[in-house]
Parts: sequence; C-alpha cells; structure tokens
Amino acid sequence: MAPGTTGAIALDSRPFQLHVPVGYDPTRKVPLVVLLHGYGSSGAQQERYFDLLPESDRRTFLYAMPNGTTDRIGSRFWNAAESCCDVDNSGVDDLAYLERLLDSVESAYSVDAARVYLVGHSNGGFMAYRMACERSMRITAVVSLAGALDSNALCTPQRPVSVLEIHGTADATIKFDGGTRNGHRYSSVDTTLATWRRINNCSAKADTSAPPMDLEPRLPDAETGVTSYSAGCRDATRVELWDIRGGSHAPTLNAIFPRRVTDFLYASTSQS
Repeated sequence: MAPGTTGAIALDSRPFQLHVPVGYDPTRKVPLVVLLHGYGSSGAQQERYFDLLPESDRRTFLYAMPNGTTDRIGSRFWNAAESCCDVDNSGVDDLAYLERLLDSVESAYSVDAARVYLVGHSNGGFMAYRMACERSMRITAVVSLAGALDSNALCTPQRPVSVLEIHGTADATIKFDGGTRNGHRYSSVDTTLATWRRINNCSAKADTSAPPMDLEPRLPDAETGVTSYSAGCRDATRVELWDIRGGSHAPTLNAIFPRRVTDFLYASTSQS
C-alpha cells in the first residue's frame, strides 16, 4: 500500500486493517503499533475510540487493527485468559494469530523489531498482557486500558517489557481491586503492576512527580494520577500506572490521550 493509506491485509481467514503512515519510507525502519479491541468491539470501533491513526501519520508508525473471532452471540473476543473472554471455550489460538500478523507486516514493510507495541482495551488489554508474558521476544511495550493479568496465568517472559496500565478507579467491569469473571479471578491493578515490577527487576520506589493529567473531560480537574517505576528496571524498561480517579470501564477520552500514549510507547525501545 502507498503511504497515507489504510487497507485490508489478507491473513488466513482473518484479514486485518493496516495503516501505512504518510511519511513511510521503505529504506528506514519504523515502529509497529497493534491495536487490540475490547470484547464485543472491533478494530475499526476501537480506533474511533482511541484515535491513534492521526498519531500514526504524525509520528510515522505502521498501525495494525485486527479483529478477534466471534462467539455464539456474535461478539468479537480475544482468547486472552481464563477470566476473559473465551466464554464458549473455543480454544482459538490468538497468540499464534497475532504472531502471524507480526510476521506478515514485518515481511512486507520495514519494521523496527525493537519498537513493536501493543495497545489494548479491556479484553484487548488482557490479550496484550498475554502476548507480553508469552511472546516477549516480539513485544517491546504494552498499553492496557482497563485490562489485567489473569490470576492463574504464568507470566514468564524471556525479556523485560515496558507496561502502562490505565485504569478507572470506579471501573465496575474489570475492577481496580481485582475480581472474578466466568468463575476465574483476575488480578488487581496493584498486583498487575507488582508482577511486572518483579519481572523487570524494578525498584518498588514509586515516582509520582509527574503532574496529573486531564484524560476524562466529564470528571473535574486533572483527575488522572501518574505513578512510574523505572529505577533498577532491566533494559531501560518501566512500569507505569495512570489511575483515572472516578473513571469508568470505558471513560470518555480527551484529545491528549493518543499523544500521551504514543509518548509512552516511543520512550520504550528494546535494549536486546
């Protein structure tokens, strides 16, 4: 595809949308961002919510927007964890699918393998974490809005991965303090962050010096706190939390969201 265009890329029976940024030059390696939608959504719907496509053109990254498969009620999902969201127990192998997606883009375009990023919402956040846990050699950083680690999942990545969790404290679907879905527990935000701090060998000393952000226009003032862990982290990774105080499972997002998320991703580059 020509720079500045978006089109379907064939991949088995599950094609995906790929945007090639305006400034794409095949002689220069560029980052790749993969968007993972929430349960019942789609890549196109998730893009309308997150609005990362203008950032793709502004910052020159390839941008893939795949779809999960559909369950018996026609809702798209990712088979990310026992707690979310393969309710039919289909066993679809989304790890393998996303690896093939990476292979497909990397074989056709000039991708910087040290800058491959996943951004997910809810079920997509769970899937981003699973990829980071089980396919860390392919992933540099993940951003999860309202996602979590499955409490029973074994997270044993081969290398550190930078992690940003964005979570509303009033999320009633994937609760800030953890909970149960489909009879299986998912971790609290604190446990998810602590797990990645341990994996990345980060100090438990939190940096809260960054000013709060106004991510949610329906909430008063600058409601989103920023807590970062970078001291001691292996390979210059970091673990970060943006807690939207009073925020819901699908908060309204201000226009700064795509830029700030991209800033986090671009600050994360694989050192190995």
